[in-house]
Amino acid sequence: MKSFLVGIGIVVAIAAIGFGWFISQRNGLIALDEDVNKAWSDVDTQLQRRSDLIPNLVSTVKGYAAHEDSVYNGIAEARSKLAGATTPAAKAEADAALTSSLGRLLAIAENYPELKANENFIRLQDELAGTENRIAVARKRYNEIVKRYNMAIRQFPGSLFAGSLGLSTREYFEPPEGHDAVVKAPKVEF
Repeated sequence: MKSFLVGIGIVVAIAAIGFGWFISQRNGLIALDEDVNKAWSDVDTQLQRRSDLIPNLVSTVKGYAAHEDSVYNGIAEARSKLAGATTPAAKAEADAALTSSLGRLLAIAENYPELKANENFIRLQDELAGTENRIAVARKRYNEIVKRYNMAIRQFPGSLFAGSLGLSTREYFEPPEGHDAVVKAPKVEF
């Protein structure tokens, strides 16, 4: 009888450990999924911050270079695409177009010395540069957490639980293919 009770106790202990392991794995995957969502929100927030700065920058440049309508229209179109993009790939493509348009805008500013000396323009440029740095940091953090998440749901034991939780791999936030060949920093000459 005593050995029977010890056997039951061992079975109960093993079941409790197994149940604890199951809960730990499940909750770990859910926490990683939420980390990915938060990291994406951080990227999206910084992209929106930059998008919100652009109208002020454009207005300042317009005051000096009113005849550059194609650049202003390109920026407006790129901002609109960024606002409508929902996936990391679509955001990356829209972000690349906006970055290219901003490069052209800043190149125009180089032709107007009084604009380059304008205090509002300088402040906006500094804010834009700071935001670009924040975007780079947020993008890096997002891609790091996506890597951890994707590994966790594809490797054992996470792969056992991912399907039942409705979890699938997430895409990285990367520039579109050929981005470096198409989008180059504007050449500035003094």
